Amino acid sequence: MRTLDNHPALVHDWLTGMRGGEKVLELIARNYPQAPIYTLFHFAGRVSAELESHPIHTSGLQRLPLVEKRYRNLLPLFPRAIERFDLSAHDLVLSTSHCVAKGVRPAPGALHICYCHTPMRYAWDQREIYFADDRGPIRWLRRRILARLRRWDVATASRVDHFVANSHHVRRRIERYYQRPAEVLHPPIDTDFFTPGEGAEGSYCLAVGAAVPYKRLDLAIAACEESGIELRIVGGGPAATRLAAAAGRRTRVLGRVDDEELRALYRGATCYLLPGVEDFGMGTVEALACGTPVVALADGGVLDVVTPGQHGVLYEPAGDSSALAAAIDKCRETRFNPLDLRSRAEDFSVHRFVSSFRSLLDRELSKRRDPPA
Repeated sequence: MRTLDNHPALVHDWLTGMRGGEKVLELIARNYPQAPIYTLFHFAGRVSAELESHPIHTSGLQRLPLVEKRYRNLLPLFPRAIERFDLSAHDLVLSTSHCVAKGVRPAPGALHICYCHTPMRYAWDQREIYFADDRGPIRWLRRRILARLRRWDVATASRVDHFVANSHHVRRRIERYYQRPAEVLHPPIDTDFFTPGEGAEGSYCLAVGAAVPYKRLDLAIAACEESGIELRIVGGGPAATRLAAAAGRRTRVLGRVDDEELRALYRGATCYLLPGVEDFGMGTVEALACGTPVVALADGGVLDVVTPGQHGVLYEPAGDSSALAAAIDKCRETRFNPLDLRSRAEDFSVHRFVSSFRSLLDRELSKRRDPPA
């Protein structure tokens, strides 16, 4: 068996913004400051200086015209592009994947650990949410493309030696679609930065996330209209312009904000809303760290975080704005203990993630170095 000397390769789907997945990558990459990052696309200046200090290798798709605006339309080409990276010099591959990064081809004998944020939502159980408007030939073509993508996704799961899921919800999805076990390690939250503030509680609800279909921000808008409370939405995304146009009179779509403004918004909110099924929901923990309770659909990764009545209110059924409105009203009537909210958030600290990931990595490397007799 090949001896592991720790020449790691880092693999990430794309570097087009500094969101939750990139923050996880940043902490993993900190263990290997000289390691190259292999990614489909990298748009300079969109991620942290720490990530951009690494050698970054992009796919051939990066050279296509108008790629910065239309890279999502190239989804059918992603599998072949990720497979073309030459990782023969690396005996350790650490991929962080929500799309195709886990399908990279490691060198024979290399150890491949995948931190999986989720199997592709739009290819599996949420494809009808993402592509609800498809009709006629487009719908037929899209179904064929996604069917082929699912087959590839399953076939390439065998290229991963050890899956790490960001929640128990994602662990179950990995088991269901890939027929592979996964270890759960929740993503890191900067609880040193996200802290409670001074002053009175605000009179608005807050939702944070890209304007993509599965976030169900339309339900948040409708529920806040029904409850008569202001809603503030933070985040960009493909549908941000349409979302702003459809927003009710009580809704403010703020777009992207810097970290200090985001922290101030968390601190001032009456509650944080999570109306969609999230794989984990890092904003949930950021809100709790700032002393703000959570109102969320009782499904997905939020179940790993929120205890009803202690950290917020969980509701069902999905897709019902009236149920969300009732949960918002219940949250506004409940006095939550800020110490309970803050204490729960500290369970997901950066220190905990770094320590747990290093232990996991050491354990898996030692198995390769010292295989059982």
